[in-house]
Amino acid sequence: MEKIAVVTGSSSGIGFETSLALSREGYFTYATMRNLEKADVIKKIAKDEGLPLKVIELDVDDENSTEEAIKLIIEEKQRIDVLVNNAGWGIWGTAEDVSLEEFREQFETNFFSVVRMIQKVSPIMRKQGSGNIVNISSVAGRIGFPVSTAYISSKFALEGLSECLRFELGQFGINVIIIEPGVIKTNFFDSMKTAKKADESDVYRDITLKVISGVKMMAEMGTPPKEVANVIINSIKEEKPLPRYVVGNDAAMFLEAKKMKTDIEFENYLKKELYGE
Repeated sequence: MEKIAVVTGSSSGIGFETSLALSREGYFTYATMRNLEKADVIKKIAKDEGLPLKVIELDVDDENSTEEAIKLIIEEKQRIDVLVNNAGWGIWGTAEDVSLEEFREQFETNFFSVVRMIQKVSPIMRKQGSGNIVNISSVAGRIGFPVSTAYISSKFALEGLSECLRFELGQFGINVIIIEPGVIKTNFFDSMKTAKKADESDVYRDITLKVISGVKMMAEMGTPPKEVANVIINSIKEEKPLPRYVVGNDAAMFLEAKKMKTDIEFENYLKKELYGE
């Protein structure tokens, strides 16, 4: 039986590599993205390699777009075996500088769109009696630090959602898997937005500049997105996947340090690692 995969945010980075990896494994893969003008590269690779991959439009923030995309997939293939919730973005800014509207926009894509996708796909998987839902979180879903407050909060929420879903959907043969990458070498940080108020803020300017500089330096030596795709492929091949998979030496290092240190010790460790205090 042909296996069907759906990946959100496939125009670049982790979504791009995961869509290709799944199709190379024989999954008929729907590589979805909001802007089809960014589809040329993945389409060319799929054509050159003869991959079972189709690009379709799906804006995860839009109810109608999501509904139409899932409807099309079911009409064409009648099933979904893997859903990779990857679409997401970040915003620089402290809790005081990020407006409530900006917080809501961040959560709309990074959290509520995942709920939207799962509510549409889980009934399909439940009827099948099988499926894998892969939620792309972050090491920042378990570690808080300054100046990415809205992004980190959305990833903490995604972690909680995923843990609940493992109980709710597991009884129907559906695996829920959390992927926690560290700093990945993509254009993610270059495309991060900055809170409007942060540009005018003198209070947090020093810490903001230090953190952004530190994270961008890490990104230059970041983990390639192909490694994340490989972890996803290996996880869905397992009969009983683990709840979490950490990707990247930096992520493993931070989480090990958090486990070994007291909360205060870990805060001081992060200050030193992120901005040299």
